[in-house]
Amino acid sequence: MAAYLELYRSGELAKRVEAARALLQNCQVCPRHCAVNRLIGETGKCHTPRLAAVSSYVPHFGEEAPLVGRHGSGTIFFTNCNLKCIFCQNYYISQLGDGAELNRQELAKTMLSLQAKGCHNINLVSPTHVVPQILEALEVAIELGLRLPLVYNSGGYDSVETLKILDGVVDIYMPDMKYSDEEIAEELSDIKDYPSVNRAAVKEMHRQVGDLQIDEDGIAVRGLLIRHLVLPRRLAGTKETLNFIAEEISQNSYVNIMAQYHPCYKAFQMPRLARPLLHQEFLEAVELAHKAGLNRLGKVHPAIAQAV
Repeated sequence: MAAYLELYRSGELAKRVEAARALLQNCQVCPRHCAVNRLIGETGKCHTPRLAAVSSYVPHFGEEAPLVGRHGSGTIFFTNCNLKCIFCQNYYISQLGDGAELNRQELAKTMLSLQAKGCHNINLVSPTHVVPQILEALEVAIELGLRLPLVYNSGGYDSVETLKILDGVVDIYMPDMKYSDEEIAEELSDIKDYPSVNRAAVKEMHRQVGDLQIDEDGIAVRGLLIRHLVLPRRLAGTKETLNFIAEEISQNSYVNIMAQYHPCYKAFQMPRLARPLLHQEFLEAVELAHKAGLNRLGKVHPAIAQAV
């Protein structure tokens, strides 16, 4: 049973919706704290006013195996992002704003359409800046029969205060852990305090849902799944990130060490990022994970492995 159903029945979900909506007035939804009034259409760093925008929603078969199963992960790609990654592979969505605004009823219907297609979960991609809008739509969707678990699939720059509103709502957290160095984070994603904010957020996510739990059919039902994209020339600080996970989260953490980096968007303007990841760089990251005591590593798709 999806976690949010109990909150809905008790009336607690309605209180969470109100708490999240209040964050929009002097926007405190994410750690950027832009302090604009999104309720009247003002926008901050995420360029998102009152309504959430969606680029697409589909059963996705390219996610981690425990999310995909036989019928796919019901993925909703939200437009815009609170990070400004110069190498983003979905930059046309995250940076260029490809998508259309949906009200709460329309967003609820996207969730229900994915459930009707047999998806195993509702996978919210880049949800950080639209948490209030998601909760508003969730209330409507539950009334219309939504029962699937929610996956919170974020870039990892999340507010602990906002995450606490999601406690008992989200079943599976899937954050990125992008960087371990503040200067690199500022250079590549225009956000200096990413490492400290990200680590606090991941700790809170783990406190809420624990290590990833997988049922007898191989489907994730609850827990934390961490993504780490390996960057060329050790720019991601892979060693430090993996050690943090092992020492301060859990050695039983499910970690997907991602090998698919290739230059996109503005990455060609930076010589250190202007080439694909080398196979040896990926193998080094996997070895570092094992040395840290992390052995629940997400599998790399064969096509991706060949590409690096």
